[in-house]
Amino acid sequence: MRHSGMVRYVPPTIGDAVAPDHIRVIVGAASRLPASSGRIRTVPVSGPLIIDLADEAATAALGARLAAVARPRDVLLLHGDLGMGKTALARGFVTSAVPGTEEVPSPTFTLVQTYPSVLGPIWHFDLYRLKDPDEIWELGFEDALVDGILLIEWPDRLGGLAPRDRVDLTLSPGRTADTRQATLVAAGRSDWLDRVRS
Repeated sequence: MRHSGMVRYVPPTIGDAVAPDHIRVIVGAASRLPASSGRIRTVPVSGPLIIDLADEAATAALGARLAAVARPRDVLLLHGDLGMGKTALARGFVTSAVPGTEEVPSPTFTLVQTYPSVLGPIWHFDLYRLKDPDEIWELGFEDALVDGILLIEWPDRLGGLAPRDRVDLTLSPGRTADTRQATLVAAGRSDWLDRVRS
């Protein structure tokens, strides 16, 4: 089913932090997606979900929406330049999935933070300082893949080790300095976006 250029608003649901004036969903053709890094494997993908985010609160709300339908072994690769809101999205995800969590530090220096949740353990990786893809194994990556929910910032550092079944989320500049556009694409056998859309 193709919905090129169609715009629809996402109404809030009970317990959902997403407000219709914060997030506009545009279902577009895959040809509109920016080319991915040559170091990320090409895998089968579902149609993209393109979301305009009004501000940082909307970015965090998108994280909360993703957390609301997350399951063990879900993998979210967070792409985008410095300052695009990858960590803000991850914070929204973690604070929604782990009620009472007040502080969600960026794992820029520790490279990984873990959070126990009723959904399963959440592994938040920030691979900006990773020098070699094989260093990921020293951070518990194998354990995370077993039953964790993975949020991975700077996934290009994984090279060919990026999980095949995943959602790639790219944050790019919006029309103003405070706005962002999120492009989500499911790859492999991931059905996470189907859960977000339902």
